[in-house]
Amino acid sequence: MSDQTQVPADGSPVTRRTVLDSAHIGDIQGAFGTIGQHELGRAGWRRRLLALLAILGPGIIVMVGDNDAGGVSTYSQAGQNYGTSLLWVLILLIPVLIVNQEMVIRLGAVTGVGHGKLIFERFGKFWGAFSVGDLFILNFLTIVTEFIGVDLALGYFGVSKYISVPLAALTLVAVTASGSFRRWERFMFVFIAANVLVIPLLVMSHPSAGSVVRHTTVPGIKGGVTSTSILLIIAMVGTTVAPWQLFFQQSNIVDKRITTRWINYERADTWIGAFVCVLAAGALICITAFAFGGTPLAGNFTDAGGVATGLQHYLGNAAGAMFAILLLNAALIGAAAVTLATSYAVGDVFGLRHSLHRGILDAKAFYASFCGFVILAAAIVLIPGAPLGVITTAVQALAGVLLPSASMFLLLLCNDKEVLGPWVNRPWLNLLAVFILGVLLVLSGILMATVLFPTINVTELTVVLGGLLLVGLIGFAIVAALRGRSGAAVPAPRLDKAQRETWTMPQLAFLGRPTMSRPVKLAMWTLRIYLVISVLLLIVKAVQLGTK
Repeated sequence: MSDQTQVPADGSPVTRRTVLDSAHIGDIQGAFGTIGQHELGRAGWRRRLLALLAILGPGIIVMVGDNDAGGVSTYSQAGQNYGTSLLWVLILLIPVLIVNQEMVIRLGAVTGVGHGKLIFERFGKFWGAFSVGDLFILNFLTIVTEFIGVDLALGYFGVSKYISVPLAALTLVAVTASGSFRRWERFMFVFIAANVLVIPLLVMSHPSAGSVVRHTTVPGIKGGVTSTSILLIIAMVGTTVAPWQLFFQQSNIVDKRITTRWINYERADTWIGAFVCVLAAGALICITAFAFGGTPLAGNFTDAGGVATGLQHYLGNAAGAMFAILLLNAALIGAAAVTLATSYAVGDVFGLRHSLHRGILDAKAFYASFCGFVILAAAIVLIPGAPLGVITTAVQALAGVLLPSASMFLLLLCNDKEVLGPWVNRPWLNLLAVFILGVLLVLSGILMATVLFPTINVTELTVVLGGLLLVGLIGFAIVAALRGRSGAAVPAPRLDKAQRETWTMPQLAFLGRPTMSRPVKLAMWTLRIYLVISVLLLIVKAVQLGTK
């Protein structure tokens, strides 16, 4: 472990900042520009625009990576089976995306270390293994779905999966192991640019503006609320707001050398990415909704390959080919981001060199873990007879079920004053984050109940759980207000703008071990038991769908 010495703009004493890899020190070298290591800021709109272009990357990549093969499949299923009736879900996900990833931005820029490392250091090995262990399992299964997407996309053009999947795996390794962060980021933006194909495809589907506006603003579910529709909504949540995002963006910010003085630029990067992500997801829903509406394919989703074939039949060869290219592109960028998030976490946990600034010979274990995940996931897809459509949906739903756990650790870290100092969450942000966490728990609770009791009235259950959530939020707000009045909550240090922009977390070795209150421990254990049960029931639901 090394440390970086920074000289604040106001001439105050230097701040010692944890740096886990010496490659994380130096100029910001983005796809579209460079910012000097000791540059304090840029005045004038032109210079600020150039700074933003240099910073662009972690936020957009993590958001567009959300629209991966599983995302394309899930959104296409939503449109094909439920028309445009689920568009409102995407609007609700925008604040979830921004709130979660904004907290990650501060953690990355202020601490200089990855998400996995912080969890291990602040919560201990047990909870660290719990959090990162879930991540490894979920990420590996997600990478499998990316190669399923590669198979379905190139299968549309008649390419055997025994050629397409290994070729895609080699491409991912070659792009990532170039030894240049800038080169890797430029490859990612090439993949991102390919998403413009969604525009002509949307035009070809002849969307109805009235239907889009109505279902975007008025919640509803075509055919009513059922356990299957709830499963799909959870899958939409899981593919749009996934746990791997937290680990990826924080480590990628650190790897890109973004520090506190550039936080607002990274926030803009993330906001842009969030809106691009949601607009693309909404377009995919509309494409399948309007292309298949009133046809025998409406309500009969099989997999993304079937969508490409259906679009070819109803909209022409060009439409089918464009959708297949979109699916392939989504699979590649998703696999690149998810696998890299996993390799970053491996480096955090085992103290390995982990930076895209290093070549293969200089970070053997880092790149070996990347290659291992890619090769193993690709090999599973080559097994004949796997129910690829069910696996894809189940993995996205699993991400939605596990997200509350990841969000809880994120929330606790962002209230850790030794870690974030003046950058800790504001009270209103905590309330919003707790609300988001509660909604995620309600969704997974509905899924559990419908698996255990298939005949249960899902509408009434939703009202009951929603009421409990409201009561819980009111209780949380009252406790937080009383705690603030009693002075139990220690206020964050008050610093001027220059001090705040140069404040960073001290070296981890100098931080005291945080003490968790009994209510927090109880909540964490309860959540852990709840999630284990949820995952088991999700497996049951997936098996039920696979055997229909």
